[in-house]
Amino acid sequence: MLNMRSRMKEVFWSCVWPLFLWTFVSGQPSCPIEMTRTELQTPNEMPTKLTFDSAFMSPIVHSFLGSVQPNPFPKDLLVRVIKDKDFNTEMVKEVLQYQIGFLVCVAIGILYIVLMPLIGLIFACCRCCGNCGGRMHQQQTTNIHCKRRSFYLSTFLITVLILAGNICMFLSSANTSETMLRSPTELTEILENVKGYLNSIPQQIQQVMDESNVTVDKVKNNLVETGPLLGKLIQNGLKGHLDPAFNSTTEIGQVINSTSDGLLQLNKTLELLKPKADALQANLSAVRQKINNTLHMSDCVNCTSIQPELDKLSLDGSLKFPDQKDLSSAVDKAINADVIGQANKGRDFFDSIPEKVTNETRLNVQNALLELEKLKTRISGVTKDLPLDVLKNASAPLTDMQKSIEDFSPYIEKSSQISRSVGLILSCLILLVVICNFLGLLLGIAGLNPKDDPTKRSGTSNCGGIFFMAGVGFSFLVSWIFMLLVLILFIVGGNSYALVCRPWQNKELIQLIDTPGLIPDFNLSKALNLNTNLKIVNVYSDCQKNKPMWITFHLNDIFDLNSKLDVSEYTHEIYQSFEGAQINIANITILSPEVKTQLKNFSSSASSMNVSNITQQINDVSGTNLSLVAESLDILADKQINQNIKEQLHGEAKDLRDIQTEITSDIMPLLLELNTTVKNLSAVTSQITPAVENVLRKVGSAQDVLNYNISQIVKAESRAFIDCQLEIFLTFLHWVNQTITEKVGRCGPAAAAVDRSEELLCKHLVESLNAFWLSLGWCMMFLIPSIIFSVKLAKYYRKMKYLDVYE
Repeated sequence: MLNMRSRMKEVFWSCVWPLFLWTFVSGQPSCPIEMTRTELQTPNEMPTKLTFDSAFMSPIVHSFLGSVQPNPFPKDLLVRVIKDKDFNTEMVKEVLQYQIGFLVCVAIGILYIVLMPLIGLIFACCRCCGNCGGRMHQQQTTNIHCKRRSFYLSTFLITVLILAGNICMFLSSANTSETMLRSPTELTEILENVKGYLNSIPQQIQQVMDESNVTVDKVKNNLVETGPLLGKLIQNGLKGHLDPAFNSTTEIGQVINSTSDGLLQLNKTLELLKPKADALQANLSAVRQKINNTLHMSDCVNCTSIQPELDKLSLDGSLKFPDQKDLSSAVDKAINADVIGQANKGRDFFDSIPEKVTNETRLNVQNALLELEKLKTRISGVTKDLPLDVLKNASAPLTDMQKSIEDFSPYIEKSSQISRSVGLILSCLILLVVICNFLGLLLGIAGLNPKDDPTKRSGTSNCGGIFFMAGVGFSFLVSWIFMLLVLILFIVGGNSYALVCRPWQNKELIQLIDTPGLIPDFNLSKALNLNTNLKIVNVYSDCQKNKPMWITFHLNDIFDLNSKLDVSEYTHEIYQSFEGAQINIANITILSPEVKTQLKNFSSSASSMNVSNITQQINDVSGTNLSLVAESLDILADKQINQNIKEQLHGEAKDLRDIQTEITSDIMPLLLELNTTVKNLSAVTSQITPAVENVLRKVGSAQDVLNYNISQIVKAESRAFIDCQLEIFLTFLHWVNQTITEKVGRCGPAAAAVDRSEELLCKHLVESLNAFWLSLGWCMMFLIPSIIFSVKLAKYYRKMKYLDVYE
């Protein structure tokens, strides 16, 4: 791997950096190294359906249990108990000492269970004997009303406290039965989440392998398309130099054709114009001669006055255009040189580069494809040493557990119904005592008239006292039974919280499981076929942080991923295959020396063309106006005395007007057309010299590149192409390494399953169970003052048999 990296670094400094500079100049596109990769498949987790709050009494319960059991988690004691299994006196003593708080509470509970029925029996016997308030006589004192109000308020407050505990009993009982009912479904979904996580790891590994196949196939396709791809790179390297040359040759070819078309149009117009101009010249000369003869007659009056105008009446020297044979000859030679054809040959050469590259690299591509097949096999075998079989085998026990849970679901459902019924009955029995007290309070105060004699109290007041005594009797009957149930649930729920839930939350329970030898034949590293020493607490902590499998299980200690992903041997062979490729692109001459000479002659002939003389002659002819001379002749004729001379002058004026009409109708359109042709030709010829200079300069520059730099361009682009393919592999291997070590098998779902199990057991089941017995115990403790104050208050509302006179 180090050799490969040094090799790649050498390639970079020797080839890639100059290539980068060339790319910057020529606009060559960069190598598409990055590829769009699919996201790793993550397991779908089923969320919990337990949305009710079972921990509404958790602070009170935890505070009470913390006072009862303030000792830390007895890890060492539990290890000895589980390992030894023989309870000696010393070990029993340690267990009892640890449970001293629970034992005190149990002793108090037993005392309550024993004393309450005994006191109830004694109380009943005393009542029958007329004691303990059994004698129906009430002594009238000065503070009797104050005592009654005090007993009333005390009974009311105590009953409210019992009612609060009773409400908590209803809620906690409902939560307990609901948790039991839904626990099979919750456990099944927890196991399903774990199975989904275990199954997702091989799928993620397979995704990585699929990406490797995609990458290898992409590089194979690139190599198969070496001709078009590498040829395109070479074309891009040459394009910046050859395109201006080809474009300039095309432009000069268009200039030549435009010049040729302009000359043809000029000659065509001149051929039409010259006969008419010659005839016009002859007619004008004849008319001039006739006018001159008439003006020199002896009888012509004042005829010498228009002699100067007659002298100007001439087209001599006009419409004699210079010959364009030199320029026409140069144009014909330039056309025969076929400049555009030369440019097209250059373009054909440029377009044929991909095909030439394909032919030159066919054998090298075949060798590279063989190495790629070996490379594909090497990458596909990277994950064979990963412990994926263990993950597959772990799903079977989970499925068996789900089946067992499904088999026990009817029993759990039945137990939930029993729990709901028992909790409802117990809560209703306590509610009965509360109702008796509230009815006694309500009827007693409603039917009592403080001024009435005790023996004459109303039936309503007496009924209130009876309800108080009914509540007292019922309390004596059921309180000890309820306390027995509180004691049992307290021992189970309290120890569950102290020995399971609290250490589970503090990770002390997981540390206990990590104790060597605690669970026979259990070793996490051995179960996963790993040589490392794994701790469950460390794995759990890493999974809570959603770390990948590679880090959690320390796979780097047993699996050298870098060596597995070291493909330098194959990439070096691929590089060598293309390093020896000789891509020979035959040179081409864009413009031959003969063509360049013809272009120079063409430029020289165009620059010597004189169109100003033609333009001047056109302007002279266009400015000729014979009508003015004709008018002068008519005016002169009107002054003549000789009728013959007068008629001759009028006739000659008419001849001039006819000639002017002929000029206007026949000559002027051709002169306008000629003028337009000359202007267009002048515009074209003005571009010939700079166009020729431009094409010679650009063609020379492009020819220098073809003669001296094409081999360097081909070599640089070839190196860039193969470096790009190898860089695709290196980038992919980096992605594989990063994905396997940082993303594959993130075990957050496993920790979430453990946390969800703890939440189901502790937060919902144990917490609601503890809330129930604490609420019930709360009610039992307040039944004692309720009994006392109810007995005291009942005497103030019941109808007495004996009158006590107070004076």
